[in-house]
Amino acid sequence: MADAEPRLIIFDCDGVLVDSEPISISVLVAAMNDLGVSITEDQAYERFLGRSLATLVDRLETEFNVHAGEAFLERIRTDLYARFRTELKPIDGIAATIDGLGVRCCVASSSQMERIRLSLSVTGLLDRLPDIFSATMVKRGKPAPDLFLHAAREMQVEPAHCIVVEDSPAGIAAAKAAGMTVFAFTGGSHANFAGYRAELDRLSPEVVFDAMPELIHLVRNHRLDGIKI
Repeated sequence: MADAEPRLIIFDCDGVLVDSEPISISVLVAAMNDLGVSITEDQAYERFLGRSLATLVDRLETEFNVHAGEAFLERIRTDLYARFRTELKPIDGIAATIDGLGVRCCVASSSQMERIRLSLSVTGLLDRLPDIFSATMVKRGKPAPDLFLHAAREMQVEPAHCIVVEDSPAGIAAAKAAGMTVFAFTGGSHANFAGYRAELDRLSPEVVFDAMPELIHLVRNHRLDGIKI
C-alpha cells in the first residue's frame, strides 16, 4: 500500500460517480439474450463489471462463441445513452464530496470517452471533473494497471501519492497493481449482487465505505496520519 500523503484522487466513473451499473447491465443482458446468449444479471456483473468494451467483445468471442459486430455494439450504445439521458443519477453526495476534498481529482474509467462525458454531463459533474482518462487511451484495460498509471503520469503525480476510488474488483486489482492506495466504494445500487463482497474481501482494499460523504473524512485521516486506515 502507498503510505504517502495523497495528492491526487482518481475516481472510477460507473458505480462511483454515477449510479449507472444497473442500467448498463440491464441493457447488456437484453442485448446478449437477443444474440442467443443466456446470461443472468448476476453472471453479467461477475464477468463484466468494471471491464472495457474491448474485454466485453473478447469474452463474448472466447466464452460464448459469439461475434459481437458493430450492429450489436451500436445497439448497446443507443439503448444505454437513451436510458442515461432519462434515468441516470449521480451517487448521493458526490458533488459536495468533490468540492470538500481539498485534493486534486480526476476520472479514470473503462468506458469510452463519449460515454464518460455523457454520464458526467447528465449528472452535473462534468465541470467539477475536467480531467478524464479512458481505457481507450491505453493498451490494456483493468485489471491491468495501465489506465491508472497513465492518469497519474498525465496529472504529474507519483502513484504512491494517489488514492483510487473504485467499486469493481477489476478496478481494485488494477489500482493495487499500480501501487496506489485503494478505497473501495460499495454504495452503488449494484453492490449486493452475488459474490461481490467476497471478491472485495479477497482483494483487500485499504478502505471499504458505502456513503460517499465519508470520503472527505477518510482522505483527511490518511493525509494527516500517514498510516494505514
